Amino acid sequence: MIVIMCIGIILAIIIVAFGIELMIAALYPGVSVPKQHLEKIPGLVREKNINRLETRKDVNFDVKGTTVSGWLFLPEGLSSPVPCIVMGHGLGGTKNMGLDSYATRFQEAGIAVLAFDYRYTGESGGNPRQLIWIPSQLEDYAAAINYVRSLKEIDAARIALWGTSLSGGHVLVTAAKDNKIACVAAQCPLLDGTAAAEELVHRVGMKHIFRMAGHAQRDLVRSWLGLSPYKIPLVGKPGTVALMADTDAWDTFSQLAPDDFVNEACARIGIRMDKYRPINHVAKIRCPVLLQACDQDIALPLNVVKKAGERLGQLAQVIHYPIGHFDIYLGENFEKAVDDQVAFFEKHLLNKSSFPH
Repeated sequence: MIVIMCIGIILAIIIVAFGIELMIAALYPGVSVPKQHLEKIPGLVREKNINRLETRKDVNFDVKGTTVSGWLFLPEGLSSPVPCIVMGHGLGGTKNMGLDSYATRFQEAGIAVLAFDYRYTGESGGNPRQLIWIPSQLEDYAAAINYVRSLKEIDAARIALWGTSLSGGHVLVTAAKDNKIACVAAQCPLLDGTAAAEELVHRVGMKHIFRMAGHAQRDLVRSWLGLSPYKIPLVGKPGTVALMADTDAWDTFSQLAPDDFVNEACARIGIRMDKYRPINHVAKIRCPVLLQACDQDIALPLNVVKKAGERLGQLAQVIHYPIGHFDIYLGENFEKAVDDQVAFFEKHLLNKSSFPH
């Protein structure tokens, strides 16, 4: 009995101490992180589509009373309902960060595309701004699918999903829940946040992890208390405080981000990413899936890609690229990846057997 009482007292002390630590993290005054302004590099991907922007139209749909902004790309010479690909960007990305480069390729192939900004980001509504919250983004994907299914120009039986990085995980989770999805392309997808976090620890060390956890805790607890959000840079230079403090991330965002891009994010996502495990959902998917793996991507360990492929079985088409996570968005690597995507979508949405792999 005494032992149980002692254990209870110790647990109570730990809980109280943790609560105090959280309150200090949330309320300690004067805590801030220096802003980091992206150093603009002329874009390579966007320029090739600058004369095609008139082929898209601005659209909006509602999610829980908040307006979501999208671009709808319809093929020219539309005479009957066409298939449609629904796409959102990765961690902190907005639709004007190169999504039109993919969309116009699919459009040229005869497939419609809806590219959208998640709530709280880009041209979509919602507060707090720059909130990256996985459950909300999954709701946005589901609402975007319902929106295109309601359009007379779209064949509701041929809706596909496209995602990259964080949204590469979203499209897999969404397809597992919606058995009417025709096919899915997941580019360098976040398949297992736990495995990615373990790789990150090996790369940057526990000191950096604890430092980032403290910033994330501050924002999360402030949200519980109804206080203003605590934001940190989305991308930053190595050694700085940012969700992605990495040279490749910094350079890629500098090239793809528009002039009005806000390089900030609510810090709370920093202690939620590691709990996101789309790999646990893939066995429920019932449609063809293209997995595009960057073999030098620390966020996508190859053993996780193999596991996902095994769980998908014959539904999986896995293509490996000997590059890093951010290399796939630019130049020759972008061309290879998007060509493979076009062939995959032509096969499964248009019944064309031209897949090169």
